[in-house]
Amino acid sequence: MNKVYVVGIGLDGIGGLGETIKQVVDKATLIVGSDRHLNYFPHHQAPRLVLGNFTQVIEKIRHHLVTSEGTIVVLVSGDPLFFGLGRLLLSEFPPAQLEFYPHHSSVQLAFNRIKIPWQDARIISIHGRSLELLIKALQQGQDKIAVLTDGTHNPQAIARLLQDLNVPSQYQFWVCENLGGEDERVRCFAPGEIERIENSVFAPLNVVVLIRQEQEEGLNLDSLPQFGIADNLFLSFSDRPGLMTKREVRTLVLAELSLRPGQVIWDIGAGTGSVAIEIARLVPSSQVYAIEKTAAGHSLISRNCERFQVKNIIPVLGSAPDILHSLPQRCDRVFIGGSGGNLTDILHTCSQRLNPQGIVVLALATMEHINTALSWFQGHDWRYQILQVQLSRSVAVGNLTRLSPLNPVTIITARNVFSRK
Repeated sequence: MNKVYVVGIGLDGIGGLGETIKQVVDKATLIVGSDRHLNYFPHHQAPRLVLGNFTQVIEKIRHHLVTSEGTIVVLVSGDPLFFGLGRLLLSEFPPAQLEFYPHHSSVQLAFNRIKIPWQDARIISIHGRSLELLIKALQQGQDKIAVLTDGTHNPQAIARLLQDLNVPSQYQFWVCENLGGEDERVRCFAPGEIERIENSVFAPLNVVVLIRQEQEEGLNLDSLPQFGIADNLFLSFSDRPGLMTKREVRTLVLAELSLRPGQVIWDIGAGTGSVAIEIARLVPSSQVYAIEKTAAGHSLISRNCERFQVKNIIPVLGSAPDILHSLPQRCDRVFIGGSGGNLTDILHTCSQRLNPQGIVVLALATMEHINTALSWFQGHDWRYQILQVQLSRSVAVGNLTRLSPLNPVTIITARNVFSRK
């Protein structure tokens, strides 16, 4: 059986091939590859087939296998089975007819150049592909992301996407160009240097590596808006960076709470403390209890209070509803962002501790919790209003713009009609 030898080659050309692989190429009776790859072998005697229309190339390879003796060598970049031509060749020829000789992949070279282990990296190709996987990885706060780019989805486009997503995580931005070539260049851009990336010129052959950084503790408070703080300014969970009430939803929650000076507010399931901090900054005379059941969340709330220099928040470590009985004051407003599966009991306790004309606001993400809340309010003659929120943020897609949806949220605002004075 005649075979097809798929040979990976780098920008160092023939010099990067071992002797065994050189002998395989020398014996080829047909050599296939891009113009750049074929030019590495200007004196090869075999006929050349330039990779263009893949269907036509496959048919010519099949014809050569049937009508000619000898071997076929297909030259590809790096590792043919790493986002390469190898996958397509396997779909057209039996595995027994193919032999693979990989070179270093661009991602392998990139991580070795920046001297960071990469066995746990998330590798994403946006070369002629959608940005969806990259968007999801950034929103999840993956620690290490390697991105294979193309002419449209280039480093500048990735930088704009990262800025538009406004994710809580900060990333060191590496651009590795012409890896393995004489004109190789590796550059690092610190978080916040988006403009430098956008104004730079990069070689067409490049790999982007994103390395998540610890968020800085310091913050320029003078640059903050009165409310509606950007999500990425809050210190967040290292393993769940997107776990917070999003900025757009926070602004709606603040409006639904109808805040007034001097009130006592409970933020139940406070997470990172984002809602509590917005309340505390808007109404400095209020007393805000930020109740969080996890030690990590409780620590984050304290750190964020210090970060935003708010003094009227009391972080409370404990699970609702039990911990609510130990709070020293009745409350005027309650926001429930998380219930830990105890929503019915939490609502019952809040109803007992809520001052007349008090308001309870819930932000719910599941149908089951919505049903639980509505059943409780209906069963206890509370008046409520439902606000269904379906929001999308604009993100750059190359030179275009698309809308990326946030998770739907249902906001329920409720009052006990019998508690009015």
